[in-house]
Amino acid sequence: MLYPAYSKEPVAKYWMGRMGGGTALVIEARQEAGEPVFLALARAIIAEIERGRLKPGDPLPGTRALAKSLELNRNTVDAAYHELLMQGWLVAEPSRGTFVARDLPDFGSKRQSPVTSAGQGGSPPRFGPATLNLSDGAPDPRLAPTVPLAQALRRALASPAFMAGGGYGDPRGDPLLREALAGYLKDERGLALGPDDILVTRGSQMALFLAAAALARPGAVIAVESPGYSFAWAAFRAAGVRLVGVPVDDGGIDVAALERLAASEPHLHAVYVTPHHQYPTTVTLGAARRLRLLEVARRHRLTIIEDDYDHEYRFDGRPVLPLAARAAEDICVVHLGSLSKLIAPGIRIGYAVAPPTLLRRMADRREALDRQGDLPLERALGELILDGTLKRHARKARRIYQLRRDNAALLLTQHFSTVADFTLPAGGLAIWLRLKAGLSAESWAMNATHLGLSVLPGLRFTLDAARPPEAFRLGFASLDEAELARAIALLKQAGP
Repeated sequence: MLYPAYSKEPVAKYWMGRMGGGTALVIEARQEAGEPVFLALARAIIAEIERGRLKPGDPLPGTRALAKSLELNRNTVDAAYHELLMQGWLVAEPSRGTFVARDLPDFGSKRQSPVTSAGQGGSPPRFGPATLNLSDGAPDPRLAPTVPLAQALRRALASPAFMAGGGYGDPRGDPLLREALAGYLKDERGLALGPDDILVTRGSQMALFLAAAALARPGAVIAVESPGYSFAWAAFRAAGVRLVGVPVDDGGIDVAALERLAASEPHLHAVYVTPHHQYPTTVTLGAARRLRLLEVARRHRLTIIEDDYDHEYRFDGRPVLPLAARAAEDICVVHLGSLSKLIAPGIRIGYAVAPPTLLRRMADRREALDRQGDLPLERALGELILDGTLKRHARKARRIYQLRRDNAALLLTQHFSTVADFTLPAGGLAIWLRLKAGLSAESWAMNATHLGLSVLPGLRFTLDAARPPEAFRLGFASLDEAELARAIALLKQAGP
């Protein structure tokens, strides 16, 4: 049995039941002041997984047996297991029991392997010993529904349509996925559309390029938020358009500045915005500015490229309907989204919704580049949308990421209140930490790199390198509680 001791000075106890390797397990736990017992038990089990002593697929004892051995109420053990199931550390299999999640990395083998994240054979990392990454807001792949996705992929690969396929598929994407996305976007984002209004792409990055390429003409200009998303800028430049920055303040893009630009720049054809959670500052574009933006686009015949990259992750209040759901028929809006943000960065599936003529031009350019997408993966994801798997995953991930946001905010308040401030984001997967006057985010980031922490300073998000925002975009979603605590501690150590 598993016997953790709940005290400030932990006492080693034994689980006499057999694990995957057939051996007894020694586990150690410490109950913090005011901490519920079930969380102490959950933390102890997580620690053993991270140490590699509980491996992916290892069985855990039933809650009744464990509660009896620990002399705890069964509800306490149930609560600990539920917490770990919600976070993705454990999986429950009907009629079989509870197991360490099989899609977790084998932490024990990682400690023994000479292979590092930077390459093979223990070659040194590119930027020193960086082992933690406060990303720009990536989801946690450990939470991804890998088992149902793998099952759906196997079905797609064995399907008669795949086996009998003698040619390339529709460059707009798998029909099942487009049909599933049409229903999903209608329910979740208020978009009235059908499968023929959707183009599936290899991530939203491809959609950004295709939209710009379809709009491009000699001398074409696209207005972009600054600070903003530099990878979108790279896609637009690759499509041959010129960029002009529009300032962002604590209410989102400055629509008055955009209107002045539209009046003075005859080649301005489009504006790129991230209105739900502005990238990188996370602010939401308010109702008044949204209405004014739509009116400016109508009056100056601008196409709005709306990047709704993390719509699912709204923690406070309901998600705001996208511009595409409110735009009149005489306003051209290209609405972009990503399943990569919903599942994992390695799942390169994005999509675009646009008026028929523009979507056709985008599809023609996509066919010239790629002929078609990854049709088995697209069909598998279509299945997971239709059977509700992705909606359930979104609900689970949203709960976890909200907890991680709140934990990150608490740590930042504790450690950086004298040198930085931030506004708690209503949604999204990152916090925009603004430094006090006189501090350099770039120098701070370089110091952090030497300590093993990768963090993105404001310089990475601006068109004007001479006047970068002294801030960090701190992605909290991909780090669990222990990893985030280590990352924030390193960031503090690297600072002034």
